[in-house]
Amino acid sequence: MKPLTGTITDQAPADPAVTDDMLATQPIGYWSGLAHAVVTRHIRDAMARIDVTQPQYWVLNRVNGGPGVPSPGREEVVTQLTPLADGPHEIDRVIDQLLHRGWLRVDAGERLRLTDTGEAARVRLRELVTGLRAVVHEGIGDEEYVAALKVLRRMVANVEAHEGR
Repeated sequence: MKPLTGTITDQAPADPAVTDDMLATQPIGYWSGLAHAVVTRHIRDAMARIDVTQPQYWVLNRVNGGPGVPSPGREEVVTQLTPLADGPHEIDRVIDQLLHRGWLRVDAGERLRLTDTGEAARVRLRELVTGLRAVVHEGIGDEEYVAALKVLRRMVANVEAHEGR
């Protein structure tokens, strides 16, 4: 396919079988959406086999926070993780699930804390996710990965800079 102009690459229809020399014409929305769907399904399927969800893992990690990071309150966790969730009430429900499961508790200051069981689950899930990441990243070096993320980050910034114009 010939470009429409000499300066801008033409946009071709999405084609999973396109040859490497035609990749520059492929729509980012198709490929980023496909990558998101495939990777998310891979992660969620693996977690489902051990009766855990990806949003539960997000909450466990956010509540853990790391050394020297104060434990968050419920609303803080909901506010931070809702943009990643499948709906506006999902994170609130996940917190309830983890409280019921005994993986979280609420302290006297209304802060969420991991229980020993919750911390053990978080560590197991981190090991699982590390293995899943290795599958996703097979044959991709860190430099290639960083370059891909920089491109995606720039595309997001480009679109956000043009929104509302």
